[in-house]
Amino acid sequence: MSTLLDHLVIAPILVPMLAGIATILIGERSRVLTIATGFASVIGLVVLAAALLILSDEPVARAYRLGDWPALFGIVLVLDRLAALMLMLAALLGLAAFSFSLGRWARAGAHFHPLFQFQLMGLNGAFLAGDIFNLFVFFEVMLAASYGLALHGSGTARVRAGLHYIVINLVASAFFLVGVSVLYGVAGTLNMADLAARIRMLEAEDRGLVEAGAAILGIAFLTKAAIWPLGFWLPATYAAASTPAAAIMSILSKVGIYAVLRMWLLLFGDGAGLSQGFAGAVLTIGGLATLAFGSVAVLATQNLARLAGASVLVSSGTLLAAIGAGEAAVTGGALFYMTSSVLAIGALFLLIELVERGRDVGADVLAVTREAFGTPEEEPPAEEAEVGIAIPGTLAMLGFAFLACALLLAGLPPLSGFLAKFAILAPLLGPGPVPATSWVLLAALVLSGLATIIAMTRTGIEVFWAAPEGTAPRVAVVEIAPVAGLLLLTVALTLAAGPAMEFMQRTAEALHAPQGYLRGVLGGPP
Repeated sequence: MSTLLDHLVIAPILVPMLAGIATILIGERSRVLTIATGFASVIGLVVLAAALLILSDEPVARAYRLGDWPALFGIVLVLDRLAALMLMLAALLGLAAFSFSLGRWARAGAHFHPLFQFQLMGLNGAFLAGDIFNLFVFFEVMLAASYGLALHGSGTARVRAGLHYIVINLVASAFFLVGVSVLYGVAGTLNMADLAARIRMLEAEDRGLVEAGAAILGIAFLTKAAIWPLGFWLPATYAAASTPAAAIMSILSKVGIYAVLRMWLLLFGDGAGLSQGFAGAVLTIGGLATLAFGSVAVLATQNLARLAGASVLVSSGTLLAAIGAGEAAVTGGALFYMTSSVLAIGALFLLIELVERGRDVGADVLAVTREAFGTPEEEPPAEEAEVGIAIPGTLAMLGFAFLACALLLAGLPPLSGFLAKFAILAPLLGPGPVPATSWVLLAALVLSGLATIIAMTRTGIEVFWAAPEGTAPRVAVVEIAPVAGLLLLTVALTLAAGPAMEFMQRTAEALHAPQGYLRGVLGGPP
């Protein structure tokens, strides 16, 4: 007999779905009621995610069978540690982005609130889906909402970048369907746990088709994860999107990484009998290439929003290269890094608008001009001139937040970004012979951190010190509070690094040895 706790698994999908429907019905008649509905939804998702995070910390995954149909025939949602972690990250980022939007962006275009809620619904559904077809369905719900959010606020730049984004993702969705069809044709099932069990019993002549189907699926997942060269669309799209849309969309690349983790370790994990080594090599090489491309993009850009988009590429490259190592200890460090980077990049996207608000139009172009040609010499100040210039409190607060983002993204001590990179590298550089790929990853992480700190320092000097005097930006509490909240969460992650890392390691071990997932879905010994 099911209990209330069992029904909590479907709640992260139902809550934003009902909130989205309600905001459509309310429409423009009552803005207060629309905001209250949306705010209740995002707060409820944070509470639900916290409860599910506690429930998930057990050896066997928790399966929710819609209509009480057997998992092999019906729709099943599965909660394990990884799904609960991703639900929590999506809920926290959703709360921050929604709170920020109340300042001005929620009124900048039509249907922002329903699109935002359906975006959260698609994200949560993708993390909980127990079969590949419903993973595709929730992918499309998530992407359809993101198309609207990418165009929210209109403007030529948003339309151009948004159309590129739509075309790329439609092609990736077509690959997704082809891969799903191939797997179903060979194995006769799309339930992930059942598929993992059947693959281990396939005849040798059928495994080539399974690997081909999985490779086609991998193209779709890696496109969404923004692997090089499939991630060229990401910086321009995220830079053109409105601030709250860019913040919530920054986690979409992690959905692709989640799908890679889930499917690769279920289908190609220990005992699957498939070519795990080849898939790991593709992830490692692709991750390193993405890391290099993102580092160059970080150095090359003079635009703050593009800098944040390039940081997403650096984050994706780091995660893919670490996952490709195929070691549970490294995967645990990668999950810790993902948590830190999602919070930091979300805070940076929100912070950028507040920083840009006090700058003159075309400030980035003027910055490049000053770097290329210098500035005209000025007369020395008179003796009675003031020594130093007082920095307004708002600018000081924004500067401190920018510094925290720089430390987190560059991976410098003492914050969680440094601990995360250390957790990735420590197992790879332990006792015994160290493979060449580990040294390459070490060099790539050091150089990417150096590139990030150079770019962030250059931008920070230009924005807060070297730029001509401008007016101090007007910042509302609902706009600065989400930035401060996300950064405080990274501080809490740093202070509680021990317990957090233990949870990440248990999550990674369960992914690499998925007997608990298979038993929770299929029942009995896998």
